Amino acid sequence: MKLVYVFDAYCGWSHGFSGTLREIVSRHPDLPVEVVSGGLFTGSRRTPIREFGYVQGANADIAEQTGAVFGEAYERLIADGSFVMDSVAAARGVAALRGAAPDRAAQLATAVQDAFYVDGLSLSDPATYRRIAEDAGLDADAVVAAFESPETQAAAEADFRRAAAAGVRGFPTLLAVDGDRVFPLALGRATADEVDRKLAAQRGH
Repeated sequence: MKLVYVFDAYCGWSHGFSGTLREIVSRHPDLPVEVVSGGLFTGSRRTPIREFGYVQGANADIAEQTGAVFGEAYERLIADGSFVMDSVAAARGVAALRGAAPDRAAQLATAVQDAFYVDGLSLSDPATYRRIAEDAGLDADAVVAAFESPETQAAAEADFRRAAAAGVRGFPTLLAVDGDRVFPLALGRATADEVDRKLAAQRGH
């Protein structure tokens, strides 16, 4: 059995799920976790954040319901409304980090979200991934080179196709995959205990 985490680095509810994901990973070190970027802000949705008028209100709800932190640097980044969330660039960054340390993909995904939502760093900037890689003890030069490579662009697009093929309609989605069986453990929001109960029920089959 493995877990498949489908998220978008620019999705506030995915940021809210980070604590649950980290807890699940620590409770189940035996379970491999694959991370797939879903592609929330692509194509015509790559517009300045002011076009999404609900962002601050939604973030307040997320913080209240999940305990997630939205940092002052993030608030400054989006304050004038001109920042553009580009899920393609973010997916390339996730793919570059994932390629450097596949067994740590879940932790690196949450680090990417912290870089944006806590530290106010753009996920389109190679320097962001250099910093995340350095903090994680990875080869930062290799990660930045991968971020800018055509192979990583292809990996990001493959992620979007995989998420769509899996029928994922919202982020975050945590799936358990056991052979041909796929079952959802969390859609949008869940505690680690709630995920564990579903996981235990499936493992009992």
